[in-house]
Parts: sequence; structure tokens; C-alpha cells
Amino acid sequence: MTHAVPSRRHTSAADLRTQISTGNLKAGERLPSETQLAAHYKVSTPTLRNALALLQAERLIEKVHGKGNFIRSPLHRITYAGGGRTPFDPTLQVSIRTTNLRARGHLRALLRISSNNPLTEFLCITHEGKSPHSLARIYVPRDLAPAVQLGSSGWPQRAEPIAAKIRETVTARLPTQEEATTLRISSTLAVLAITSVATDATSRVVEAALLVLPGDRANAVFTTHRTTEERETEG
Repeated sequence: MTHAVPSRRHTSAADLRTQISTGNLKAGERLPSETQLAAHYKVSTPTLRNALALLQAERLIEKVHGKGNFIRSPLHRITYAGGGRTPFDPTLQVSIRTTNLRARGHLRALLRISSNNPLTEFLCITHEGKSPHSLARIYVPRDLAPAVQLGSSGWPQRAEPIAAKIRETVTARLPTQEEATTLRISSTLAVLAITSVATDATSRVVEAALLVLPGDRANAVFTTHRTTEERETEG
């Protein structure tokens, strides 16, 4: 059996990755110049830049134009606990943009409404410092939108929840170009895409949320509560 030999860019990236993980290179520290690093690893400058690009995609380092490459601070991981738009973390800032629009395309099917029905969209982007962390697009039928207000967490929510059932679908995929640009992530970094649809007691869709969480900083935790009947049946 033959084993693939790691390329020089992967070997260089692996050594830098180890130095970052062990703390030899600390958050905020500036790396030596690309020319110095290329000489240290005995590789060409283009090969060294490819190695740094791997670490940039992993968000271990960032390149500041005109200043060099710097070690990034550890990523703040957030946990989505399911059950609707649970605020991810009160330490994150939230910016919200509200837009009125008409239901078209996939929104018609998602909210189970007719074409051109009026909707309100809440575009929510969380930030850690100046860095975007996650995004959510929340759609509410226009007649229900006035009841939605900003809660203490900064997220739009109702004073009295009317959802009787919430169905969530979780998909791991690559980000769209718009998502990658908004979140400032690599187009090769997988994201958790969560579609949450809330219905009331009459089965009317009262809210649909499309959440995008970069895979390098998010966990999704779902808890199932079994009924007494289910436990007795298994017993």
C-alpha cells in the first residue's frame, strides 16, 4: 500500500497550526514576513502563501492588508438548542434590518401561503466585536408582524408566543456566495443551515426562520422528551 506524501504547503501549514494550538503563537501575534517564513520552511513564496491560505480558511490567521498575517483570537462557539429562535449568546451583538416584501418562490411553499401575500422579513446578524458570527432571516405574515418586538436579547420575539408546533430541518452544506460574503467566511467552509417553521393550533404557519451557522463556531443540540406512554411501552 502506498501512502500519499504530504505536500510542502500542507507540511508548512501543519507546523504553524501546531504552534498556534500549543500556544507558541498567541492570539494577536504577527507572523514573520512571508519571505522569512518561506525561507524557514524552505519553500517558494507562492507555496508558503498557499499554506497560509489554508490557515486563513480555517480562521486561524487573518491577513491585514499592508500589515501582515496575524493569529486570530479563538473562535467563540455558539450552541443552537433547538425549539425555534433561541438566542445564541447574550454576549454577541445583534443587528436587525426589517423589510416588507411579498411572498414569492420558496417563501410561498415555506409559509404555505398564496403568491404576493405580504410578509415582514427580519434579517438578524450576530457580531463578535466587528466580526459577523451568524445570520438568520425570519419571515412573519404581515398581520402578525406588529406583535413581534425586540426582546432583552436583541432578537425579535413575541410577548406571548402563539406557536403550537415547531418543525426544524438541519442541513450541512457549503455557503452561498452571499452568505460567505456576509459572514466573511471561506466558500469552502461548511455551514449548518437550519430551517425552523412554527405553526399555531390551526396549523397556520406563523413564522419561518432560516438560520446559517458557520461550522467552525457552532454546535446544534437537540433534546427529546419521551412521554410516559413511550417509556412504559419500551419497559
